[in-house]
Amino acid sequence: MKIPKRLQPLIDDGMIDEVVSQLMSGKEAQVFVVRCGDERRCAKVFKEAKQRSFKQAVQYQEGRKVRNSRQGRAMAKKSRYGQKEHEQAWLNAEVDALYRLAQAGVRVPQPHGFVDGVLLMEMIQDADGQVAPRLDEITLSAEQARDYHAQLVREVVRMLCAGLIHGDLSEFNVLIDPRGPVVIDLPQAVDAAGNNSAEAMLERDVDNLRRYFGRFAPDLLGTDYGKEIWALYESGDLHPDSELTGCFAHDTSRVEVDDLLAVIEDVRDEEAERQAARSRGPEPGVEEAAEEWRETQRDR
Repeated sequence: MKIPKRLQPLIDDGMIDEVVSQLMSGKEAQVFVVRCGDERRCAKVFKEAKQRSFKQAVQYQEGRKVRNSRQGRAMAKKSRYGQKEHEQAWLNAEVDALYRLAQAGVRVPQPHGFVDGVLLMEMIQDADGQVAPRLDEITLSAEQARDYHAQLVREVVRMLCAGLIHGDLSEFNVLIDPRGPVVIDLPQAVDAAGNNSAEAMLERDVDNLRRYFGRFAPDLLGTDYGKEIWALYESGDLHPDSELTGCFAHDTSRVEVDDLLAVIEDVRDEEAERQAARSRGPEPGVEEAAEEWRETQRDR
C-alpha cells in the first residue's frame, strides 16, 4: 500500500521496513500493520489536534504531571506555546502509560518506540498469526466469561498497583489472544493518586466488565469488585496478588440525626452571636481607651 506521510520518517530511519495495511481509523488515531524485519507490529499514528474529534475531559487530565512550572502556566493560559505543550502532553500520556504498565506486568501491547507522534508497538495476534479480535467480536461460554473476567479484574489490580486507572475500560478496549485478554487504548489513563475522580473511574471500569461478562455468566452480576479493590487500595493493603472475593460490605450504620442537628444548631448560635456583637460596635469605654493611647503616642 501507499506509505502514509507520517510513517515515511520511520521508513527512512529503518524502524519500519514495510507498511502492510491499515488496521483501523478512530477518533484520535489511525493504526497500521507494519513489518519490522521478520516481525509484524502496529504503528499508531496519532491525529493532530485539529483533526481529532476526541474531547479530552478535564477529569481525565487532573493529576497528570507536567515537566515544569513554565509548562504548567502556559497550558493554563492556553497560549500558543501552551497549546503546543498541551498537545505534546496528550500524546505522551498513552505512551508513558503503556511503558509503565508493561514494566508492571500488565498485559498490554509491548511498546517499541515513539517518534514524531507515531507509537510503534507489538501486534496482538490470534492463534493463526492474524490480528487478534476485540472482546466484543467473540461469543463466550459462561466458563470463558468467568475466566476472562477474572483475568481482567486482575489486570485492573495490577494497573492500580502501578498507580494508573484505565478510565475507559470496556469490551471495546480489550483484545483476545490465545492466552486471554490484552488491554489496549490508554490515552485517557488516570493517575490514581492525583485525580479526585479516580475512585469513580475505577468502579466504572470494573462495572463495565461486570455488565458485559454478566451477559454470558449472570452470576457475575452480583459481584462488587470495584469497591473492594478501591477499599484495599485506599487502606494501603492492595497488592498485585491480593485475594479478592467480589464482595463488599457497604456501610449501613445510621447517622445519629439528633446529635448532628445539635452540632449544626450550636454552630448557628455561635455565628449569630458574632454577627450581633459586630453590629453593636465596640463596647463602652473601648473607644475612649483607644483615644487615650493614641494621645500618649503623639506626646512622645
